[in-house]
Amino acid sequence: MKISLGADHGGVDLKNAVVNTLKELGHEAIDRGTYDHERVDYPDYGKAVAEDVASGAADFGVLVCTTGIGISISANKVRGIRAAVVYNEDGAEFCRRHNDANIICFGQKYQTPYEAAKYTRIFLGTAFEGGRHEGRVEKIAALESRT
Repeated sequence: MKISLGADHGGVDLKNAVVNTLKELGHEAIDRGTYDHERVDYPDYGKAVAEDVASGAADFGVLVCTTGIGISISANKVRGIRAAVVYNEDGAEFCRRHNDANIICFGQKYQTPYEAAKYTRIFLGTAFEGGRHEGRVEKIAALESRT
């Protein structure tokens, strides 16, 4: 799979760890930066990864900032994106299974590289369940169409 990743300065270390994990698993990592600890703005990286996923240039995305919140809000402004902040194994599974999330978000302040790698593997290995959840995801998509 092709996975697009991005982070601000508050998430760069965790992002780099996930990039390495994805490569070890045989995935193609599209690293949108940032690459160091110099201050940058998380919306720029949320947008870059979200556009990769929305356009089909990437199958899924991974985003990291200090808490995971700001970068997920930014990504969710892109039509077709369902970015979920994940703090545990259940979140990684159910955001895919029930919400068809296409970007997983982490807070470097709250996850270790081991945890982020584990949650990313769960996220990528879980299919959308469809069924009763399909209509709910369609309602989310309909919200994007409002003027």
